[in-house]
Amino acid sequence: MIDSVIFDLGGVIVDIDRDRSVKAFEALGLKDAGSYLDPYHQSGFFLELENGRLDVAGFCEQLGLLCGRPISFLQAQEAWMGFISGVPRERLAYVDSLRKDYRVCLLSNTNPFIMEWARSPRFTPAGRALDDYFDQLFLSYIMKCVKPHKKIFRDMIDTLGTSPENTLFIDDGPSNIATAQTMGFITFMPENGTNWIPDIQKVLANSVTSRNRER
Repeated sequence: MIDSVIFDLGGVIVDIDRDRSVKAFEALGLKDAGSYLDPYHQSGFFLELENGRLDVAGFCEQLGLLCGRPISFLQAQEAWMGFISGVPRERLAYVDSLRKDYRVCLLSNTNPFIMEWARSPRFTPAGRALDDYFDQLFLSYIMKCVKPHKKIFRDMIDTLGTSPENTLFIDDGPSNIATAQTMGFITFMPENGTNWIPDIQKVLANSVTSRNRER
């Protein structure tokens, strides 16, 4: 029986455009920005930011060294925000509605630049922050671990006090889904920019049907 629904952020809750972010970092002066940025998993000091080994000041310093000029928080944030191409309100409304019947959480490989925006009233035109739509946020840079490492999944499950078999995990990253499946999670992998709401409704409805048959 599903009691928890876990969503990824980029490519699921919000639409993403990796190429736009690459161009923004290149405009700052970062050569080969594409080698650091990936829709699912970053590399180099970009990864160190997302796994919590590098803080905001350290990231700006490293970025500035590679760009050949000082880079401010706002400049770096603007480049990171190039990733976000849309925040569909219907998805947020659906996620919010699920909280009546399920524990709804977020598990995201992310960083302080994006979260400063997402966890503020600037996240939606209605002035609601990301936190307003979820019971709990599990963020890679705070947890000091990134997907697809099993540790971040285990830490989340231990915190929630549930089991993978009772948890629906929704993520657009193939390697993240693969790890979750090996651990026993119920999974669904949507495509970035698509309306996945009907598919999730079917998964949850099937779970309820299966539970009733077992009674």
